[in-house]
Amino acid sequence: MNTSIYIAQRYLFSRKKMHAINIISGISMLGVFVGSAALVIILSVFNGFEKVILSLYSNFTPEIKIEPAQGKTFNPNTAYFNQLSHNQALFSYTQTLQEKALIRYGDRQFIGTLRGVSKDFLKNPQLDSTIQNGSFTLNVAGNPFVVIGATVQNSLGVNINNPMAQLQIYSPRRKVINAVNPEDEFVRRGINVSGIFSIQQDFDDIVVAPLTFTRDLLDEPTDVSSIELNFKKGTNINQQQEAIQEKLGNGFLVKNRFEQNTELYKTLKTERWSVFLILVFILIIAIFNIIGSLTMLVIDKRKDIAILTSLGAGKPLIQGIFFFEGMMISISGCVLGMLAGLIFCVLQQQYGFIKMGGQMMVIDAYPIHLKIYDFVIVFLTVSGIAVIASGVSARLSVKGLDEIKQDL
Repeated sequence: MNTSIYIAQRYLFSRKKMHAINIISGISMLGVFVGSAALVIILSVFNGFEKVILSLYSNFTPEIKIEPAQGKTFNPNTAYFNQLSHNQALFSYTQTLQEKALIRYGDRQFIGTLRGVSKDFLKNPQLDSTIQNGSFTLNVAGNPFVVIGATVQNSLGVNINNPMAQLQIYSPRRKVINAVNPEDEFVRRGINVSGIFSIQQDFDDIVVAPLTFTRDLLDEPTDVSSIELNFKKGTNINQQQEAIQEKLGNGFLVKNRFEQNTELYKTLKTERWSVFLILVFILIIAIFNIIGSLTMLVIDKRKDIAILTSLGAGKPLIQGIFFFEGMMISISGCVLGMLAGLIFCVLQQQYGFIKMGGQMMVIDAYPIHLKIYDFVIVFLTVSGIAVIASGVSARLSVKGLDEIKQDL
């Protein structure tokens, strides 16, 4: 064993009477322990939130979305799109037609987004998990129905149990300008509501309707706003995206889920790393307490340092003792802290004893998702800070080495 490590280990772990130096070293280790555990827990909670939020978004966000590079709509009845719809790797191929519309219910009105979808949209098995009331049904006995978002429901106060009260959806009529009767400038269609869903504010102002109903309302018999693709498990999405983009060229945008929700992903990452940096600053303060405890240890071990130097020990060995002492304090606190954080996260996953502050439809306890990457980041962060702090302490330990020799 390296001499410096052996002596540092003896100073730190040998059985001796407790005094101020041991207490300060213990407090430094405790600070690293708490900081490391907090980092693991916070990162795992953010992973959990990210997983929950993205899983909710995936109910309405396809794996690949095809949109026109210019304009709002395009014709899907081309040879390539017909071929694409029969791709064996596809799980669902959904045509969508989307537009803003005026929605009225009784004496209330709301401007929301009307989203017409083809039948494959209902293949998503997770749609029912978003329903607050009713069911996700777009057709009953040949009659069209719509499913509305929670924002639409809150604004209009829709009663889905009253079949006589329909939503009235208005859309501007094409090629009609300055009609004598203002209502002639709009196409109006009535339709019943089968269910109310809730995902997130970005989606909860949507009215999901059958594509045929939307085509009739918007007077758009052919074109669509987008084509949404979901693939069978095991399909390489990146390869599919590249192949489709290559075939379609610059006239279309082929987006994966990240590209469809760029702001969401950026926000999640920004919040995660902002909290991480705040905790790292706290951890830096805890680790740099080691400098104080090691400086006191140097003063306490003046005789030992003099004896070692008289036996031929050079400055590198003396520095090594206090460097490794600081590293042992930091790494011990880090490993124990990560272990405590891991135990806490596993218990939270199993029992969910830390609850959210309020009622939620999806989760009632803080979600946890463990990643090995987070443990590596925490360990490397603590190790990096510890190397700097221990290096400073080691340099201070030999600064007055000549004076120590003279005094003794």
